[in-house]
Amino acid sequence: MNRKTALAAAVAAALTLGTAALATSQNVAQASAAAQPGAGFQAMSTIGRQAALDQAGKEAAETAKALGLGPDERLVAKDVLVENDGARHVRYDRTYKGLPVVGGDLVVHRAKNGKLTSTTWAHDGALKVAGATPKLSTQDASKAAERSAKHVKQARTTNLDSSQLVVWAVGKVPVLAYRSTVTGAGEAGANTREAVLVDAASGAVLDQYEVNPEISGTGNGVNVGQVTLETSQGGSGYTLTDALHGSTVVYDSYNSPQSNPAQNARTFSKSTNSWGSGSTSSRESAAVDASYGLAKTWDYYKNTFNRSGIRNDGRGAPAYVHVDNQLLNAFYDDSCFCMSFGDGSSQNGNTPLTALDVAGHEMSHGVTAATANLNYSGESGGLNEATSDIFGSMVEFYANNATDAGDYYIGEKLHMGNGYLRRMDNPAADGSSLSCYSSRAGQVDVHYSSGIANHFFYLTAEGTGAKTIGGLPHNGTPCNGDTFSGIGKDKAAAIWYRALSTYMTSTTNYSSARTATLQAAADLYGANSQERYIVSKAWAAVSLGTALPDPGGSTSSPSPSPSGSPTGNPNPGNALTNGDFEQGATGWTQSANDITNSNQQTAHGGSWYAWMMGYGSAATETLSQNNIAVPSSGSPKLTFWLKVTTQETGSTAYDTLKVNVNGATVATYSNANASAGYVQKTVDLSAYRGQTVNLQFAGQEDAYLSTLFLIDDVSVG
Repeated sequence: MNRKTALAAAVAAALTLGTAALATSQNVAQASAAAQPGAGFQAMSTIGRQAALDQAGKEAAETAKALGLGPDERLVAKDVLVENDGARHVRYDRTYKGLPVVGGDLVVHRAKNGKLTSTTWAHDGALKVAGATPKLSTQDASKAAERSAKHVKQARTTNLDSSQLVVWAVGKVPVLAYRSTVTGAGEAGANTREAVLVDAASGAVLDQYEVNPEISGTGNGVNVGQVTLETSQGGSGYTLTDALHGSTVVYDSYNSPQSNPAQNARTFSKSTNSWGSGSTSSRESAAVDASYGLAKTWDYYKNTFNRSGIRNDGRGAPAYVHVDNQLLNAFYDDSCFCMSFGDGSSQNGNTPLTALDVAGHEMSHGVTAATANLNYSGESGGLNEATSDIFGSMVEFYANNATDAGDYYIGEKLHMGNGYLRRMDNPAADGSSLSCYSSRAGQVDVHYSSGIANHFFYLTAEGTGAKTIGGLPHNGTPCNGDTFSGIGKDKAAAIWYRALSTYMTSTTNYSSARTATLQAAADLYGANSQERYIVSKAWAAVSLGTALPDPGGSTSSPSPSPSGSPTGNPNPGNALTNGDFEQGATGWTQSANDITNSNQQTAHGGSWYAWMMGYGSAATETLSQNNIAVPSSGSPKLTFWLKVTTQETGSTAYDTLKVNVNGATVATYSNANASAGYVQKTVDLSAYRGQTVNLQFAGQEDAYLSTLFLIDDVSVG
């Protein structure tokens, strides 16, 4: 699972990689943070992910048959997510007679035994297409696209932007269509690109949208202050190549067109390892901002959700700064697997759009493309944009940069006339965005319809009422006049990420997004949890659906314990310090950051617990406390609550947790002790009566499959 090796890797890499500047205190604190599995999914190595994809590919034909697909349809494995208990969610794209099917994607959900339990469809069931022979030629389709373009003026097609024959399955009746890309003058500059889909029989326009999901507007870039950059050293000096983050390279595009940012691109290289001046007079300054922002975004996804890069394959996407001329835009382009940042224009003093939340926003467009691939039009387009706003903001919080505090304003560092591009707490404040759902949500620009999901996320995280966050005023005003408290941004983000990666598809609309997030909340916190209830309240607060009945009780639903078992510290006369872990690591020594309040697992009592092992690879770790005074009378015992979750099968002990007292093993537990909830364990300490002892939990995992040992409420008495 490799959830706690980030710091070790960083230390090792620092021996060979250069550092551009001194680290600030928040950089150091962030680097030492534990990487915890997020949204219930295992971390997978590149090899492990490929093996899972290969397995999904081998199952594709059988799966297609089980789902009742037609003989001309094929499933192509795109992504696989594996639960901590071994259940799988396999995302497939679909082809029809070899043609890509737009809106044909689906997610197959399998239990840990491989049984197909359910399917999430973009277009439900088998495809019925009148024919696969177009009446229009490619040239006719291109001309129709040029005539029909609405996002660009003087639209033109080029050899690089040829029309492609596809099956359009977004509507109720699938049709043969051409997908053409046209270029012309638009909001993103002289080379704005637009996709136009036309019926291959009639030439009627089926859909059209901007190709590059973007965050545009006036701005002055970002001065992130004195930060650390990961660079690479070669024979002639240093380059902005970040080997710790998938070998991400930041290039100077040298004003290459946005349709081909690599055309004139050059690497940033120099003999010294100090970059930028904090001013736009140095071309390196924008590159520093981009490199820092993309690294923080990578770290956020890795340390929060176990996601290794945009496509979860450990590969970094190249980034280009100084793209085009007078470009008020920044965007991710899946066709080149790259990100581009413009320098702005005379409207904003020609300052680059390289803000921290912009970097998080654009890289998150890549994550969306690699998962749900939400169509960039209609309601799904609004959800696409909102996803980038949500995680762009979360990256800001995660980075904890002193010059750009976390908040729910988008582009607040870009010096817009009203101080931001968008506000998640009050989307309608910009005069264009929607705060509340209505039937017109699918007809407005996706940057404005995104306000509905942005508002939902803010209310889920922070609740209603006025507050100051990151030094900026926020006011969660619901559309229905309700009042409630939020569940916190981390839980809200975990729910959104799980919904995006597991239950959303290319055609998901707002109603389906509500269903997806409610299911994700149930998966993570329980069907009767307070978290799921607040999710339903937040959707109702943006005029979508009604709230579920209040389940009452605490914020989350802990795993079940045996009937009548106590919760909290089972022995108030505990000789241990902080046996319930509610004071964090106080009193304990840990070889990894095991003591946590991560919401990806549940405590037995309270909110803190110890999470040991769960790597899925060969590893050891220890958790210990010294100088424990064992009672001198009676029958002293060590008691604790243990939950074991494993991918292993059978009774053979492959992964173990040993209890050692003064170096001697007094009890051993293993994958064979797997349990649905916490089980109380008791170890006789009579042999140590009256002594001062050292207690140690020692975990060991073999090279295959993972086992998690959760420990809570430890007592000696």
